[in-house]
Amino acid sequence: MMEVIADLHIHSRYAMACSGRITLQGMEATALGKGINLISTGDFTHPEWLSEIKKTLEPCGDAGLFKIRGSESKLRFVLGSEVSTIFTGKDNTSKKIHNCVLMPSIESVEALNAELSRFGSLSSDGRPALSMSAAELVEKVFNADRNAFVFPAHAWTPYFGVFGSFSGFDSMKDAYQDQEKHIRALETGLSSDPIMNWRVSALDKYALISNSDMHSLEKMGREANVLEIKENEMTYDSIIKAITEKDAHGFKQTIEFYPEEGKYHYDGHRQCNFSVNPDTNKLTKCPVCGKRLVIGVLHRVNDLADRPVGYRPKGAVPYVHMVPLREVIAYVLKKTTYSPVVTAMYDGLVSALGSEFNILGTADLDRITELSNDMVSTAIHNIREDKINITPGYDGVFGKLNLIESGSKLTETVKKQKSILEFK
Repeated sequence: MMEVIADLHIHSRYAMACSGRITLQGMEATALGKGINLISTGDFTHPEWLSEIKKTLEPCGDAGLFKIRGSESKLRFVLGSEVSTIFTGKDNTSKKIHNCVLMPSIESVEALNAELSRFGSLSSDGRPALSMSAAELVEKVFNADRNAFVFPAHAWTPYFGVFGSFSGFDSMKDAYQDQEKHIRALETGLSSDPIMNWRVSALDKYALISNSDMHSLEKMGREANVLEIKENEMTYDSIIKAITEKDAHGFKQTIEFYPEEGKYHYDGHRQCNFSVNPDTNKLTKCPVCGKRLVIGVLHRVNDLADRPVGYRPKGAVPYVHMVPLREVIAYVLKKTTYSPVVTAMYDGLVSALGSEFNILGTADLDRITELSNDMVSTAIHNIREDKINITPGYDGVFGKLNLIESGSKLTETVKKQKSILEFK
C-alpha cells in the first residue's frame, strides 16, 4: 500500500487575492517539501491557466492524473477548480455558494468550461462568479463527465459556505435540490474540524475532507487528506473511491488547522475589534456600534447540531491538528511567515529532516532543537500533544496562537489522535 497526502483545493495566480508567484513548477516544489504527493491544479476554468496546464502537464497514462512534463518526481496533479454560484433562493434572497470540482480529463474540462461560459466570465477570476444555482452547476458538471467529483467548499464559512450564516441553508438538500444525490463529500474549512461536524448527524453520509484553499505557495497543505492506495494503483478513480467508499477503508485521516485559528470561528465584528463565544453569549448585534455581528462557524454548528460536544460517529475518519511549520518558526522568532530568517530556518529543517509533515509529526525533537532552537522544538511538542492556547478568530481575523506558555490542553473535547505519519 502507498500513502497519498492530498490537497484538493488550491488556487493559481489568476484567482483574486492570490500570489503572483504561483506556477505549476512552484506548486510541485512546494508540495514535495511539504510531503504532499497529490494536488489539485486549481482554477481550470480560467482560460490562461488552463492553457498553462495543457502546456506544462502531461497525462499519466489513462489514470486521470497528470504530472509536470519530463519530471521524475512522484507528485501528481488532479484537474480541479472552485466555482462561485450566485442565485436567488426560494425565499427571494441572494445565495452564494462556493463549490469545488474535480475532473479526470482535459476534454471534460473543456466541455464544462464551454457550458459554464454561458453563465458569466471565466477570464475575470480563477474562481469565477457565475449566475447559476448550485444545483445547476452540479448538473452541468455531471453532464460533462459522469466521473466528476463535486463538493461544497469551506462549508461553514459565513459568506460563501453552504451552511454559512449568510447562505440561509440548513441542509444539503435545500442547497443542491435534486442534484444533492451527486454530492458525496464536503470540505469542513479552516474554522471547523471533524469533531465539530460529527455533532450534525445529517452529515454522516458525506466524507469530511480538508484542503488548504491555498492563495500562496506557503499555505499549501495547511489542511490535507491522508489516503491509502494500493501500490502502483494511484488513479483518479482510486482517489475518489478512497475518499467516498467507507468500506474501502482507504481514507486514513485528515490533517487539520486548529479551528480556533480560523478567521471565522467565533462571532464578531472586525471593525470594532469585538468577538464573542457563542457557547456563552448569544449576542447578534455588536455592543460597540450596534450593527449585526458576523455569525461564525461555531455558532452555525451549534444551530444545526443534534448531538453533544465530543460525539464520535462509528467509523469516523480520524484527524490530527497541526500548525504549519512556517507559522511555528515565525511565532518563535517574532517575525512574519515570509521573512528571510523564517525561510532560512524552514529550508534548513526541511533539508535535514525531510518533509514538513515529517518534522511536525515524528521527527526527533532533540534534532529539531539542534537545527533551530529550544522554543521551536517545544512549540512542535506542544502541538503534537494539543497543549496550546488560541485566541479564536472572527469576522476575517485569524486566531492568535500561544504555542509556548500554556502547557494545558486546548480543550478537553479534543481527543489526541495519531500523529501525521503514524496511521499505518
